[in-house]
Amino acid sequence: MVTFSALGPFQVCLDAIPLDLGGQRQMAVLARLLVARGRAVPVTTLIDELWPGDPPAQALSTIQGYVSRLRRALEPDRAPRSEAAVLVSAPPGYALRAATDQVDCWRFEQLARAGGTAAEIWDATEAALGLWRGPALAEFAELGWASTEAGRLEELRLVAVERRAEAGLRLGQAASLVPDLEAHAAAHPLREEGWRLLATSLYRSGRQGDALGALRRARTIWREELGLDPSGVLQRLEADMLSQAPHLDPPAGEDAVTVSRPQVARRGPAERTLRVVVADDQALVRTGLRVVIDTEEGLELAGEASDGEQAIVVVRDTRPDLVLLDIQMPRLDGLTAARRILADQDPPKVIMMTTFGTDENLYAALRAGVSGFVLKTSAPEQLVAAMRAAAAGDALIDPALTTRIISAFAGRPDPSAPPALAGLADTRLDVLRLIARGLTNRQIARTLAVPDDEVAEAVAGLLDHLGLFDRAQLVVAAYETGLVTPGDNG
Repeated sequence: MVTFSALGPFQVCLDAIPLDLGGQRQMAVLARLLVARGRAVPVTTLIDELWPGDPPAQALSTIQGYVSRLRRALEPDRAPRSEAAVLVSAPPGYALRAATDQVDCWRFEQLARAGGTAAEIWDATEAALGLWRGPALAEFAELGWASTEAGRLEELRLVAVERRAEAGLRLGQAASLVPDLEAHAAAHPLREEGWRLLATSLYRSGRQGDALGALRRARTIWREELGLDPSGVLQRLEADMLSQAPHLDPPAGEDAVTVSRPQVARRGPAERTLRVVVADDQALVRTGLRVVIDTEEGLELAGEASDGEQAIVVVRDTRPDLVLLDIQMPRLDGLTAARRILADQDPPKVIMMTTFGTDENLYAALRAGVSGFVLKTSAPEQLVAAMRAAAAGDALIDPALTTRIISAFAGRPDPSAPPALAGLADTRLDVLRLIARGLTNRQIARTLAVPDDEVAEAVAGLLDHLGLFDRAQLVVAAYETGLVTPGDNG
């Protein structure tokens, strides 16, 4: 059976064996048909969207060649001149024929929207989120259609995280939800629902002071970022907590009881074991991180390494979920090791660590595809939150942990920096500023009061203008060029 994976590195497998799909543009044809969810895509649309504004003279024959080679890869045993069954002709173009269970993003959407009891929603959203292996359609981020679809899927993923948490609250699992919701709120501070769920989980765990503290943090962030107060939902929640309103107590009805029945007994978010490899040349640092991991529920030390070469071997032997990698190590530095680890098939998430936050390799590390970086001096709870956020695909660069590093470079020219921002319209510069502040496309659209697709088009235009490939590089560009400075909220 052929299976398609777009929630992470784009991959197609035949009977679990990865297929060679050819070059980037040929893969993009298949990805574009996958996004259409079985609907026919005209050849003219494929040409316009694969070569925006500048198609080659032989674009039609090139598309036909791509389709022919893809068909041979997808159906190697198909008899000559027989009709294709997967990538089919559908005048005036082509379509992808596959069942929902064959395509991870189709299956994800079905599960993420599933209804039912709290237990059924928990199971469905848990399965949906488990399908994610990294950012969706990242290989094609410079193409407008892929950027738009990736943004839509990411928004649905965040909704699924929140639906799962709401179901968990109804099932009486408040305490186990807190770590994941802390990471979710930190990575997406303008999502009110995330703060509501976090505060409610803390309150029902007997941590009323922490719950009120979370709501105060939300208010501070909203005032600093948007100059607004959170909506009446959070304000009423705070008032209800202060008065200890009965409706905030843990549920005592059927939903709360069902979790104890054998057929629905399940592991909470904090109980999912996240296997971590620690690589640092300082034994003291490794010991400290080992203590943090050993004492945190849901984390497990998969292995240790004292240099970059050893880290690569340990990662390939243990296949962890996450690697904490020192950026400066003997024999092989962390940056080179990260590149080699990330080049492997289905790699783990990689977080770089630095002691002083002034390492010249920072930007190169972000460009290599790491999921973020932390200071070794961060508090244990910050380290844990960063690990959980990276493992969930929530954070590429966390301003709260990287201000010191960015401060050392903001506004300084860099030999490998992208071109200057000259020629960009003010509206594009506004979008770039908001990207640097960590906002998603949907959040940017709401902030600027423009349609979502207009923001997606602006992001694609920025990438094209600056010759960059992904959103993390846009963050770096905003700081390198001085467009945004540390602590800048405007």
